[in-house]
Amino acid sequence: MQKRLAALAFSGGLDTSYCVPRLAEQGWTVHTVHVNTGGASDGERAAIRRQAAAVGAAEHHEVDARTEVFTRFVRWLIQGNVLRGEVYPLSVAAERTQQAISVIEVARAIGAAAVAHGSTGAGNDLIRFDIALRVLAPELAIVTPIRDEALTRDRAIAYLESHGLPVPAKAGAYSINAGLWGTTWGGGWTHDTWAGPPAELLDPPADAPAPADLVIGWERGVPVSLDGAALAGPELIARLGELSSRYGLGRNIHVGETALGIKGRIGFEAGAALLLISAHRELEKVALTKWQIFWKDQLGRFYGDRLHEGHYFDPALRDIEALIASSQQRVTGETRVHVAPGRFMVTGARSPFSMMDRSVATYGEENRLWTGEEARAFARIGAIPELLAARAGASAAGGSGPSPLTVDR
Repeated sequence: MQKRLAALAFSGGLDTSYCVPRLAEQGWTVHTVHVNTGGASDGERAAIRRQAAAVGAAEHHEVDARTEVFTRFVRWLIQGNVLRGEVYPLSVAAERTQQAISVIEVARAIGAAAVAHGSTGAGNDLIRFDIALRVLAPELAIVTPIRDEALTRDRAIAYLESHGLPVPAKAGAYSINAGLWGTTWGGGWTHDTWAGPPAELLDPPADAPAPADLVIGWERGVPVSLDGAALAGPELIARLGELSSRYGLGRNIHVGETALGIKGRIGFEAGAALLLISAHRELEKVALTKWQIFWKDQLGRFYGDRLHEGHYFDPALRDIEALIASSQQRVTGETRVHVAPGRFMVTGARSPFSMMDRSVATYGEENRLWTGEEARAFARIGAIPELLAARAGASAAGGSGPSPLTVDR
């Protein structure tokens, strides 16, 4: 009897290493699929290939999806200034849906009957994978040994050891995800909200370079150059990521809501993401109006929440992308960022569309487009709503009502 064929999303870590022999025991011929979303060196990808073969994969496939991750997800996260809980740049969410899309493409190409993944039953990834699979490939079965067996890391390690199969390095410590948009750590100390991170996240490297200035070029809200050298999005982010790591930038901890409604805590290092979002926001401040920024920020936050929770295919996100794209037509120019061990600062932004026009006025000093008397009248009219509210309160209280500064407890 011919075995059924399954395409397994494969990271080379503990959970997916367990899935290969376990699925084989259940009658599947397993093809592993590693989707490169950035963050892995040539040597690390070679190690993933060796691990797939060692645990029994019938065939291993590699997909380079870095460009897709940037164009489909990351550029909107930059243009929308998206930070979960005002802290975390959605490092993993920017990759998981693309990984699911790429695995589906391989599954169809090889004639698989199912897609398998190594997600647990208590995280965001199971939602991201499953939604993508149900929307894009309802004909494929979804097979999830880790989730179905409620498997712990200790049991997975014991299983591999008992079968004489290699256990991935650091399998018992953390779950680590490295990608184009940053690296996250889960497990261990992250489960205790009072526990601090290890030194590798807490302190900048002792051999960090001397402080320096970087200049990032932008076209319509997309980073296109670094220090005058034109670069494609994935390459620019990779270079910034390497530089940020040397300075120890972008390290933090995030606690937030998960797609399942429970709280989750992670450590992360995402220097390129945080640096680009900060620089982009400063460029927007000189090129956009107050209300453009206000409404884009509201929708950008909603966009990030839906993406984080696996709902990339919600049509509302395409509508928000259209508004974001419209808002970015004038977000072109350059930003200067000062980097130093453990910190960075956006020290300059310039644009041909800058709305800081000294021919009109200089903030706090002089005005040329209006007179002092007109400014007085503007302030007088601006006070009308508060003045009327204060008078109405006093009138209702018989003339002895509370001061407008009184807070009703």
